[in-house]
Amino acid sequence: MNVDFKQEERVLLVERDEDIVTLTLNRPAQYNALSRALLEALRAALTELAGDPNVRVIILTGSGKAFCAGHDLKELQAIRDRAEHKALFELCSEVMLQITRQPQPVIAQVNGLATAAGCQLVATCDLAVAAEDARFATSGIALGFFCGTPGVAVSRVLARKHALEMLFTGRFLGAGEALAKGLINLVTPAESLREETLNLARVIAAKPAFAIQQGKQLFYRQLEANLEEAYALASEFMVCNLAEPETQEGIDAFIQKRPPAWQAARRPTPGLA
Repeated sequence: MNVDFKQEERVLLVERDEDIVTLTLNRPAQYNALSRALLEALRAALTELAGDPNVRVIILTGSGKAFCAGHDLKELQAIRDRAEHKALFELCSEVMLQITRQPQPVIAQVNGLATAAGCQLVATCDLAVAAEDARFATSGIALGFFCGTPGVAVSRVLARKHALEMLFTGRFLGAGEALAKGLINLVTPAESLREETLNLARVIAAKPAFAIQQGKQLFYRQLEANLEEAYALASEFMVCNLAEPETQEGIDAFIQKRPPAWQAARRPTPGLA
C-alpha cells in the first residue's frame, strides 16, 4: 500500500496477512482518540483498500490498552471556530459511512476501552470481537456533551431503550453485557483476541468475494427501506446472485456432494468452519 500517513506520526498502522488487512489506530498515549489526522488517515486507507480486489476482510483495532476513546477533546477545545468543529464532525461521519459502504466486511477487534465515538466505531463496524476486559460507553453526557453522532450508530444495533439508556446515563457496559445487548458478536480472553478475530476474518475471506461484497451492500440498503421495498431489493439481488458463475458452481457442488472449486482453491481455514 502507498498511503501517506505522515511518516513522523504514524497515527494509523497497516498490516497485511494475505487477503486480510489490519488497521491499527496508533495513538496509545491518547487512548487512540480520533484526531483529524487519524480520521484522515483512516479515510485514506479505507479508500485505497476499497479498490483492492485482493483484500477480502478488514480488521480495525487499537494500539495499547484502549480501542478508541472517542474524539480528541484537547483538539476540540483548541478549535474555536464553529465551521471547523462542523468540518471535523462531518469528517468523522464520512469515515463511519465509509465503513458501512466499504465493499469488504470490517471487523472491530476491541482490545480495550471504547467510548463515545470509539463506541460509535464499534457499532458501525459490520462485526465486533471483544476482549473480556473491554468496556463500552457513550459517556459524553458526563461532560454535558450528548453523544449525538455515536447515537446514530448505537441506535441501529441496540434496542431503542438500551440505546437511550447508554446515551442518557453514560454508564459503562462490560463485554458480557455488550454481547447480550447486541453491540458485539463475540467475547474472548484478551490473550485469544487476535486469534479469534483472525479466525472469523478467515471464515469470511474463504467465501466468494462477490457474494460477500454485494450482500453487504444489499443488507444496509434494505435496512433503510420499508418492508415492500426491502423484499423488492432482495428479490432482484437473488436473481443477479443466482446468475453468477461461482454461485452456479456452489449449487452444482452441493448437489454433487463435493467441495466447490472456489473453496478447494483456497487455503484451509483454522478455527471456525
